[in-house]
Amino acid sequence: MDNVSKHKRSQIMSRVKSSGNKSTEEKFISILKKNKLIGWRRKYPLLGKPDFVFPSFRLAIFIDGCFWHKCPKHFRLPSSNTKYWIEKINKNQKRDKLLTRKLKNKGWKVVRVWEHELKGGSSFSRKINQIKRIFQQ
Repeated sequence: MDNVSKHKRSQIMSRVKSSGNKSTEEKFISILKKNKLIGWRRKYPLLGKPDFVFPSFRLAIFIDGCFWHKCPKHFRLPSSNTKYWIEKINKNQKRDKLLTRKLKNKGWKVVRVWEHELKGGSSFSRKINQIKRIFQQ
């Protein structure tokens, strides 16, 4: 059971930003700079609105939030309004797969980074190395 009213929950959720989040995109910018990966663009007019685009490498990078994109490690289904959330999250996942496939079919390379991976660790090191290899091609 949610401990706030539907109206208050709606207000809270409306304040969740889809871009410019310090925990995601701004953190990723600092990682790109640290690794001397230059040439990225934000708000680049490309299908699916990737968070970062390297046009000269035809590389699109999406930073996927653990809740909104159903991270297998961290996703927890809310206990209230579960039907709504299941439909919403499943729709997000289907859209992610469709966009990735469409971009790849158009010759783009797509990298998806989980929000939790930005904290470091071996899986994030693999993602950075994957991006660096694309730069070397």
